[in-house]
Amino acid sequence: MDLTQLEALLGRIGAVIWGPWLLIPLLLGTGLYLTVRLRLLQLFYLLPALNLGLLRRKDDSGEGDISQYQALTTALAATVGTGNIVGVATAISIGGPGALFWMWVTAILGMASKYTEAFLGVRFRTTDAAGEKSGGPQYYLERGIKGPLGKTLALSFAIFAVFACFGIGNMTQGNSIASNLEASFAVPHWITGLVLAVLTLAVLIGGIQSIGRVTAAFVPVMIIFYVIGALFILAVNITDVPAALGLVLTSAFTGHSALGGFAGSTIMIAVQFGVARGIFSNESGMGSAAIAAASAQTTHPVRQGLVSMTQTFIDTIIVVTCTGLVIVTTGVWAEIDPATGAQIPASVMTGAAFSHGLPGNWGHWIVTLGLVLFAYSTVLGWAYYGERNIERLFGRRGVVPFRLFFSAVVYVGCTIELGVVWNFSDVTNGLMAIPNLIGLLILSGLVVRETRAYLAHDPRLTAGAAEVEAFMAQDPGYRAWRKSEAGE
Repeated sequence: MDLTQLEALLGRIGAVIWGPWLLIPLLLGTGLYLTVRLRLLQLFYLLPALNLGLLRRKDDSGEGDISQYQALTTALAATVGTGNIVGVATAISIGGPGALFWMWVTAILGMASKYTEAFLGVRFRTTDAAGEKSGGPQYYLERGIKGPLGKTLALSFAIFAVFACFGIGNMTQGNSIASNLEASFAVPHWITGLVLAVLTLAVLIGGIQSIGRVTAAFVPVMIIFYVIGALFILAVNITDVPAALGLVLTSAFTGHSALGGFAGSTIMIAVQFGVARGIFSNESGMGSAAIAAASAQTTHPVRQGLVSMTQTFIDTIIVVTCTGLVIVTTGVWAEIDPATGAQIPASVMTGAAFSHGLPGNWGHWIVTLGLVLFAYSTVLGWAYYGERNIERLFGRRGVVPFRLFFSAVVYVGCTIELGVVWNFSDVTNGLMAIPNLIGLLILSGLVVRETRAYLAHDPRLTAGAAEVEAFMAQDPGYRAWRKSEAGE
């Protein structure tokens, strides 16, 4: 089987996994189920969660390796990537403007899933041989679900996550960086690959503390820089924004056709690509963010779960919305490329939209720089995810070889064609989400029970460590977590 045949095979498998009968209903159904059981927690507790994660930033007396803010930015680093630029354009180019609406729906429901998996990541985390906190689906599926089922789900997640980290979190991101730097600044792919590989290894050597410091420093800057550029365009075209929002809403339920671009686009296509690209962007339900959440210093799993939940809000409701509305308000989504007579390719659609909306070359530079920073941050975040799953499968002895190999693969990704890797990423992303979503449904009763017990005492998330200890002292779930934290 040659690469072309392999690419086609992976494409067919990915179409089944991400089709209307498997992962999409499982993702939306799980998010809706958790939203109902948690009583719209993602809406009622969003402001306290943003205050704790972005303003207060840490629980001083909480156990863990990095602050809650650093855990949030590490997870944001992994999720705010090419999906926020190219992924949004892909969804709109194929599914029409209505795909953006379904990305919003995916995000709102996904916030409940993200809360649940982050809660479980902290609730069932363990301490590895190096004294670092380690958690995520590879642990909570086994520790929370007793018997062969839990072990099978945990092992499946760990294996698929390791494979996925080399696709979505490595080669695809590196190639995007190299391609954009070559197109914009004529930097050869091999130079980009060498620099990225060295920088990645230098950060990974320091472990999660190093990754946390780096992401805490530049993730907020890159997001603010990109969002300001988008908001300027929307401000200039403010009269077109209401019509763009109306088009997004109507297209979500009627389907839409662009001039020669996607004639016959239907509601199902809008839903399918909106959900698929939404998950590719914010990773809600995939279980990956729980790995970063497990390293956070926190006085209770509820607190870190709520902080982690804001990641989906920032990624999709803010960054993805900015990208999508710029594409729709500037009209680029429906334009025809005069050189080809076809719709503008999704790979350059966002750049074209920003170039339309900003004077000179500003739009081009913002998108190029944003994509480079977004993609590199994703490499760092997914390196940690892969490392934690390698540690789960092989112990600490596998960590250093993984860091070396992961950094080397970054170079490979920058210097080869990646059609087969993109399809491979879609397959492995879907496969790692399935065992996690099954686990979230099974463990939802525990999450709901312990969440209500905590929020009954501290709905504004303002209690200190001593207060938490006092009012949760008799709660069975809290006592079990504290014993686990103490290694008992």
